[in-house]
Amino acid sequence: MNRLLYPAPSSNAVAPEQSNPAACADLPLFTRYSDNPILSGHDWPYAVNSVFNAGAVILPDGNTLLLCRVEDRRGLSHLCAARSENGIDGWRIDPEPTLMGNPGQYPEEVWGIEDPRITYVPELEQYAVAYTSFARGGPGVSLALTYDFKSFKRFGVIMPPEDKDAALLPRRINGYWALIHRPMTALGAHMWISYSPDLQHWGSHKVILQARRGGWWDANKIGLCSPPIETPKGWLMIYHGVRRTASGSIYRLGLALFDLEHPEICLQRGDSWVFGPEAPYERVGDVHDVVFPCGQTIGADGDTINLYYGAADSCIALATGSIRCLLAWLDANSSAGDGTEQ
Repeated sequence: MNRLLYPAPSSNAVAPEQSNPAACADLPLFTRYSDNPILSGHDWPYAVNSVFNAGAVILPDGNTLLLCRVEDRRGLSHLCAARSENGIDGWRIDPEPTLMGNPGQYPEEVWGIEDPRITYVPELEQYAVAYTSFARGGPGVSLALTYDFKSFKRFGVIMPPEDKDAALLPRRINGYWALIHRPMTALGAHMWISYSPDLQHWGSHKVILQARRGGWWDANKIGLCSPPIETPKGWLMIYHGVRRTASGSIYRLGLALFDLEHPEICLQRGDSWVFGPEAPYERVGDVHDVVFPCGQTIGADGDTINLYYGAADSCIALATGSIRCLLAWLDANSSAGDGTEQ
């Protein structure tokens, strides 16, 4: 049986050993699992249209849990959990939706809930699930806490429309919780950070990474992928960038690094994309040419990253990489700061 490496749920820091930049430069930063996709709508115990964009976490029993976005045949999305002993196959899927929109109590969820990012928060001994709630006013960011992915404490909308692509950092920054998110304005789709004393009331909003302009691969809009990874060098972020072409948009992945105690400060931003749609299941689907991770797990070695991503908005796939290699690649292939001066 194939098996991924597992850390304790509270293990966020990456071991400080340095990678050899030359050794990393000759390798792809991410390697696709040979039997991708690992989950699709055909695996579901009830009728659905598609399954994609899953948050990911290692449970205390060592199982991998994916909280999947499931689009039903009306076109509305909910969240459903799948569990696996090895994080690759043998998935045990909840027989009914794990978390659904509740428009009676939360009217912002009338058109469904989407794209969860999961952060284990040691101080709370709970998992924070940030997700997109979708209603007539547009998409907003909602937050819920859970111990077991069976019952949830909902906070409702914490960032109003239009806003998406959010995740909570796993610890307080200078006494405040920090949320990375991506509001949409007439001036563009850039990434922001906001702070809160109680997870309910948010302020001190700051732009942390802007979409570039012109012909860049991330020139139209950007957004957070999986939750940032805390490393000795800073918060390592995998983000998606969108470029519009004559045949449609292309979603690809890039890297950035942020200061540990002042995460509004971007230290490095990669000059090129590092992972994009190439395989048939990434190129063709409900939305062509999309790779879109919402979750990852980190191996017990503190280095292996298991990246779970939505492919073409139609299925879930897996790619693996080395966090040390991602950091080494950034050292060799990045601009200082947020890179928008180029």
